[in-house]
Amino acid sequence: MTGKQRAKLRSMANTTPSLYQIGKGGLTPEVQEQLDSALEARELIKVTVLESCPVPAQEALTTLSERLRAEPVQSIGRKITLYRRSKEKPKIELD
Repeated sequence: MTGKQRAKLRSMANTTPSLYQIGKGGLTPEVQEQLDSALEARELIKVTVLESCPVPAQEALTTLSERLRAEPVQSIGRKITLYRRSKEKPKIELD
């Protein structure tokens, strides 16, 4: 992914609310499954990593990117953003 594409995704994520949270349970298979479904449906998701989460936000971003085969877009404080092109119905066009 190029810097220009990542910048476009970051600007899109600015207006996107954080719909998912990772709490004290950490990166459980259930959380990964939920985020996997969300990525397929939305392509770009923002996740809040709560203070009670045993994994720091940056580490959660790296781990989820690998496990979900998604692109890490950004990590700001406790908010992380992931992108993965939908297999069924792509919505976001990257140049």
